[in-house]
Amino acid sequence: MSFSLSDFDYDLPDNYIAQEPAEPRDHSRLLVYDREDQSITDDHFYNLLDYLPTDTTLVMNNSKVEKCRLLFDNKEIFVLESLDQHRVRAMVRPGKKFKKGRKVTLRTAESEGGAESEEDSSGPNQPTPAKAVKNSDAATSPEKDEAQNPSADRDVSIIDPITATVDDIEEDGIRRLTLSHPLDHPILDNYRYTPFPPYLEQDESLADQYQTVFAKDRGSRAAPTAGLHFTEDLLQKIDRSDISREEITLHVGLGTFAPVKTEDIDEHDMHSEWFRLSQQTADHLNQAGHITSVGTTSVRVIETCRQNRDQFEPTSGETDIFIRPGFTFKAVDALITNFHLPKSTLLMLVAAFMGYEEMRRVYAHAIRENYRFYSFGDAMLIL
Repeated sequence: MSFSLSDFDYDLPDNYIAQEPAEPRDHSRLLVYDREDQSITDDHFYNLLDYLPTDTTLVMNNSKVEKCRLLFDNKEIFVLESLDQHRVRAMVRPGKKFKKGRKVTLRTAESEGGAESEEDSSGPNQPTPAKAVKNSDAATSPEKDEAQNPSADRDVSIIDPITATVDDIEEDGIRRLTLSHPLDHPILDNYRYTPFPPYLEQDESLADQYQTVFAKDRGSRAAPTAGLHFTEDLLQKIDRSDISREEITLHVGLGTFAPVKTEDIDEHDMHSEWFRLSQQTADHLNQAGHITSVGTTSVRVIETCRQNRDQFEPTSGETDIFIRPGFTFKAVDALITNFHLPKSTLLMLVAAFMGYEEMRRVYAHAIRENYRFYSFGDAMLIL
């Protein structure tokens, strides 16, 4: 059976989108779906161990979210990749101000309040309401007006103007920029913000809660959200049980949250993301009798490493694996995941793992039972 993009659409009222996490984290709800008997159980995440097979190995993505969102009043640079200390690949807003060859003034040297240069003196575009953006699971650099932009409230002292020169524009609109200041310059700390998804308010008080408690390696442009439900106490309970834990790294980027724009999903071009699986983890996974992936990013690493292989080997590099219905899983036996946005590659992965019709049925159940959706929402365990 072939699927189109519209097959992965569904209606979700705005009030189902969680604006903040459960407190404590593991008090989020947990929907448990058993593929063998197609049963659904409603519970809470702190009871996770009641459902996991005792011989399973949890595979968790330890990537840490970078503050890669640079906000300058009515301009935004969302850094996707650092090419060197001055050059970056980035999404920008508003795009009309970032034309090829143009030097864009982000902050002037003359004003601590952030007056714009004459060349960039046009007013901001109308802001896009955060909750109206529903086509990806992570930030796609939404526009904000000055009243909405928190950078306007920061106390800044500037010696030199902060500028960005547009060196090139890629086919998908991504800019290659040269910044006037190196990325690690202290002056930019005044403008760094957590890359919350566009359906969440830019609330830096929640920045720590947008990191997993086991995050180590900085590099993600969005959180691996399935891991957000784990607390230190829950991890200690897991470590006292027979369940094993292993960590991999995948730095979340456009491969995870870029929207699908083609109705024929087979024509979707997945962006690649950097990952690493260590020798120790490979050895342990080769001995594992059962593997539970914590999140879709872990699935993509695990299944990438088993493509055309009968066992795990230490690997690092880029993956652009696109898992959708019809995919044959070679290693993942169970999945912990959040409830994903319509038409997203993440929802397609879930449908591939549990079956398309069952995905639709389980999501309908979650909506009827008032589960909380998306990054700060509730969790699902698929057995």
